[in-house]
Amino acid sequence: MNRTLQIIVIAAHPDEAEIYAGGTAAVYAELGHNVKFVSLTNGDCGHFSMNGQELIERRTQEAYEAARRLGVKEYTILDIPDGQLASTHEIRSEVIRLIRNWKADVVVTFHPDGPGHIDNRGAGKIVRDCADFIAMVPNAVPDAPYLLKSPLFLLMPDYAKRNSYRPDIVISVDETIEKKLLGCDAHASQFYEFAPWQRGFLDSVPSGWENRRQYILDNWSTFLNVSEEMKASLEAHYGQEAASRIRYAEPFEVADYGRMPDEEEKRKLFPMLYR
Repeated sequence: MNRTLQIIVIAAHPDEAEIYAGGTAAVYAELGHNVKFVSLTNGDCGHFSMNGQELIERRTQEAYEAARRLGVKEYTILDIPDGQLASTHEIRSEVIRLIRNWKADVVVTFHPDGPGHIDNRGAGKIVRDCADFIAMVPNAVPDAPYLLKSPLFLLMPDYAKRNSYRPDIVISVDETIEKKLLGCDAHASQFYEFAPWQRGFLDSVPSGWENRRQYILDNWSTFLNVSEEMKASLEAHYGQEAASRIRYAEPFEVADYGRMPDEEEKRKLFPMLYR
C-alpha cells in the first residue's frame, strides 16, 4: 500500500493557495494524503474599509473555513504585514521549520521571478533560498529535525508569465471544482468585497451560492479553466481522449532549483495522474 504523502503549499497571502492549488489540494485530500497551507503574510492590506487586527482576524477565520471545505489539515498564517515580505534569516528559518515539521514530500510555492505581486515573488525567493538547507543539513535550524530527502519543489505560475512558464505537471480538478469554488467562497472579504471594489464592480456582486458560484467561474476563469499550454501535459498523463474532456485544471512547473522527477517518482508523488 502506498504511504500517505505530505504536501505543503506556501503562498504569500491568505486565499492564494486556494486560487492556485485549491483543487489539487482537494484531490490529494480525497486520496487520503495530508495537505498544509501556509501564508507568509497576514493579508492586512486586503480591504478598502477594514484594517488592522480586525481584518487580520477575519482573513484568518476565512482561511480556516476554506481549509475545512477543501479537506486541508492545517493552515498557518505568519504575522508579517502585507507588502513587507523579505528573505531574512528569521523568515527563512521559519519556512525551513514549516517544511521540515510537515515532513514535506512536495512543496508548492510561487515562481521567484514572477511579474506579479512583490510578496508573491518574495515567497518564491524565500522558498528557493531555503531549498538547500531543508534536507541533510543538521546544523541549519537545528530545532527542526532535518529531512533525509529533499522535497520536490513545484511552482505556481504567475499568469502574467504565460509565455515562459512550463506546465510540467497539470492536474485535472474537474472532480474537486466544487470544493475549490467553495474554498474561494470562504474568502468573502476578497472575492466579494476587495477584488470587485478594486476592479470597479462591487455593486454587481450577486448574492446566493448559485449566483456567486457562476460569478467566481466568470471572473476567475484564468485560475480555473484548461488553457492551450496545459493540453500536452494533460494528454501525456490522462490520455488524449480523457484529456479532451477535462475542463478545469491546475498547472505547476518543476522548480529549476530542485530536481526533475522521473516516471517512478511521478507515480508516487502524483497518484491522481495514474489512476
